[in-house]
This record gives sequence, structure tokens and C-alpha cells, in this order.
Amino acid sequence: MNFLSTFVTFQNLHEVRRLCHWGPIIALSVIAICSTMAILDSIIWYWPLDTTGGSINFIMLLNWTVLILYNYFNAMFVGPGYILHGWKPETQQDIQYLQYCRLCQGYKAPRSHHCRKCNRCVMKMDHHCPWINNCCGHLNHAYFTSFLLLAPMGCSHAAIIFIMTMYTQLYERISFGWSTVKIDMSAVRKFQPLMPFSVPAFAATLFALGLALGTTIAVGMLFFIQMKVILRNKTSIESWIEEKAKDRIQHYQTGEDFTFPYDLGTRWLNFKQVFTWTGTPKGDGIEWPVHPKCHQHTLTIEQLKQKADKRVRSVQYQAVEDYNGACCPLSKGIQTFFRTPCTEEPRIPLNKGDTILATRGTKWWMYGDKMWFEIRVRGWFPRRCVEKCHYDTAASDSTSDKKAN
Repeated sequence: MNFLSTFVTFQNLHEVRRLCHWGPIIALSVIAICSTMAILDSIIWYWPLDTTGGSINFIMLLNWTVLILYNYFNAMFVGPGYILHGWKPETQQDIQYLQYCRLCQGYKAPRSHHCRKCNRCVMKMDHHCPWINNCCGHLNHAYFTSFLLLAPMGCSHAAIIFIMTMYTQLYERISFGWSTVKIDMSAVRKFQPLMPFSVPAFAATLFALGLALGTTIAVGMLFFIQMKVILRNKTSIESWIEEKAKDRIQHYQTGEDFTFPYDLGTRWLNFKQVFTWTGTPKGDGIEWPVHPKCHQHTLTIEQLKQKADKRVRSVQYQAVEDYNGACCPLSKGIQTFFRTPCTEEPRIPLNKGDTILATRGTKWWMYGDKMWFEIRVRGWFPRRCVEKCHYDTAASDSTSDKKAN
């Protein structure tokens, strides 16, 4: 029972339901296939009990699997950390610098954002990752990034094993003719391995090699993206906010000098904010060390400015066609179907006559919000379903809107 209690560390058992999602199912399947095939091929190619090198190779392979799963499950089940429902700052005066979240019935702490998937305000939110079916944020950022580092390393090791196994097993079975190449899988080798290498084994190894190489490239790129923002003590969302700040200052020629508040000056100091020996990041997820020129609410004040600017620069449209909120609506045209935004942001259904405030868009889709039963809902909708209003009251309405999620 003691072993079981130490193994099951979930605060709530309902967290196990995170595994019942296409993201974890695919991720764990790839890990299982690559690990299992690498172990079996190691037995065929480099039997661990014959040589010291074989033993080291086998132990390293098991080590990769354990470390990858450890960081993966921690990233999933530890979670990013959430702002309490109804949270308010200790100082009443600080409320004016914060955004209010209607869904959580509280204020958003600095660096926190509301996740539509988790339906909570997340501490230092970076993004919602479908592969762990959870957000990447304050508490699990180090585990998630460690997983992104270890997965390509383990898959690279597995890929070498797959290549060497196929090479050694096929070397004496291949015969070259003038115009043909024949592979005789029934040929008897001088040294028979403990396990036979048949045609199905060859096909499975080739398939696992493709998975390993694809994972190495894809996950490796994600690792470098994460490290780029971590070494600047940012998140992916904060990088976007900083870019919008520069665009706002340039557009209005305000002459402001925006300094990102959480960059501590050196990469090493920024790195230590996320990675620690204990595995627990520094800080409580509410207050953060900041640049000497800044204060705790420098970024939240910039967010409020950008939100007000977005309301001023939004354009009012009216729906001229019904839209049911489908992700890829074929009835709205081939281009609309194939050019649907590649994002998990929601789509909003439209009824003819609805009024929408659009804030951004593409050639075939637009993003905006509308009032639905006294609740403001946001999302994408096809551009062909709306027409621009001849009069635009977005700017005047924005001054009366309450700060909301």
C-alpha cells in the first residue's frame, strides 16, 4: 500500500481522465512503439549480456523511457497551477491594473490568462498543449520542457538501434544482380540471434524508425522554441503581447519605451526561474521578480491598453448568412473550407442580423465577438457570412464596456 500511495500522487483521481483524449493516446502510443521496438531490436542486434557495450546500450535505452514518461506524466498531472476562483489582489488599489475574468468571477493575476479548454485562469500560461491535454504554465513548465528535450534524445538513440538492426540482419541476406536486388529473409546467418528477424519484424522496425525520426524533428523544434522564450523569461503569450506593444507604440507614435518586466538581464538568471534542483519553480505564481525599471503591473497595464486599443480599432459587421459554427463548413465555399484557421480557438455561430465586432482576420475568415444572452462570446466566422456596417459604433461602445475576460 505504501508503494501504491507513493505511485498515485494525483490530487484528484478525476485527473486520470486527461488520458482519455486523442493527444495523450497518440503521444503514449508513439512512446510505447518506439521503446518496445528499440528494446526488441537491441536484443537482436546488441545482446546486453554478451558485452559491456551491449549492457550500457540497454540500460541507456531503459533510462530514456523512464525519464521521458516521468516528465510527461508530471507535465500532465502536476498541471500549470491555477488562480483561485474569485481571487482579488491584497491591495484594493491594484484592482485598476488587472483584468476581470467573468468565468472565474475574479481578477487575473499578473502573467495569468484564462484557458478556454481548462476553463480556469492559469498561472504564467504559455499555451494549452493537446499532447498532454493540459496547459503548460508556472508549475509544469520545467517538466514539459524536459520532456521536449528527452523525447528527441531517446528517439535518436532508438533510430540508431533500428538502423543498425536492419543493416546487420540484412547484410548477408541481400544479393545484387545486374538489374535486380533480392532480399532472402529465409537465408541462414552464421550467428543466429536470440530472436528471429522476419519480414513482419523488418516492417515493424521500419515503421518505428519513421516514428522516431519524425518525433526527433518535430519535438526537437518545439524544444528550441521553448528554450528561446525561457532564456528571456517569457512565455509564448507574453512574446505576442510584447510584439503588439511595439506595434501599438509605433501606430500611435506615443514615444513610450516599453521594457519587458520579467527579463532579469541574463540568460542564467532567467533559466533559474524555471529550472530548479527541486523541480518546483521559483515564485508563488502571483508575484514575480521584475526588471529595475518596471513594477508588478507593467505588463498588465500594457494588456489593458492593448484591449482598449483593440476595441477602438475593431470594425462592426452584420451577419447576412446563417452559420452553424462548424470548423470546416463546406456550404460556405471551397476556399472557406480549406482555408479554415489552424487554431483551437472556437468558432461562433451566427444568425442573420447578428452584430459582430471584428478585430482581426484573414482573406476567408474573421475573428471577433458578439453578445449572446448578455455574454460576450469570441471566435472565428466565415468572412462571406458578414457585411461591414455603414455606421460603426464600436469605438463609442468600447468606453462603456467593463473590463472582462
